[in-house]
Amino acid sequence: MIHWVKQGAIEKATKVLGENGVIVYPTDTLYGFGGNANSAEAIQKINTIKGRTSPMSVLAPNKKIALAWIDIPEEKHGIIMNCLGKKTTVIVPIKNGIVHPLILGDGNSLGIRIPNHPFCKALSQSIPNPIITTSVNRTGKAPMCSPEKIEMEFANDVDLIIEDGELSASASRIYIYKKGELNILRP
Repeated sequence: MIHWVKQGAIEKATKVLGENGVIVYPTDTLYGFGGNANSAEAIQKINTIKGRTSPMSVLAPNKKIALAWIDIPEEKHGIIMNCLGKKTTVIVPIKNGIVHPLILGDGNSLGIRIPNHPFCKALSQSIPNPIITTSVNRTGKAPMCSPEKIEMEFANDVDLIIEDGELSASASRIYIYKKGELNILRP
C-alpha cells in the first residue's frame, strides 16, 4: 500500500495498469478498483474480485476527451458537459473501440466519470486507455472506505493499493442518457 502523494505512486499504478493488473485507488467519493478498460484480462480479474459481470464505468481525463468518446447528437453534448466533473457518473452510448465490449451496457452504453481528485486526474492522463472505476466491494456488500480494511480484504486479489485515508461513504450520483434525455438513475 502506498499513499497517493508519495513519489512514484502514479508510475507504479501506470505500470500495473499497463500489465493488465488491478489497482485500488481513491476518488472524490469512494475507493475504486481500476484496470485497463481495453483489457479483457483486467476486466475479468475485477469481475472475479467483485463476483459479478455487470457493466463498469471508466475515468475520463477531461470533458473534451469524454465528449470525443460519446455517441450522441452534438446538440445534446451540453447536458452531458453540465454533469461531468462533479461527483457524478453519466451513462451514455459511446463510439465503438473506446473500451472492451465486456464492460459495456445496453445500447453500447458506458458510465463515464471525471473525479475531482488529483490522483485520478494524474492517473487518467498518464495512460492512453480509459481506466475502469468501480467501487471497492464484493457484490451485495457496502463499498469499503478504509484503506486498512481494503488491504485486509483484497491484498491478495489486487496488484497495488493507493491510499488516501478514510473516504466518505457516498457513491457518485448516476445519470443515464436515453432517447435524448438525461435522467437520474441513482440520486
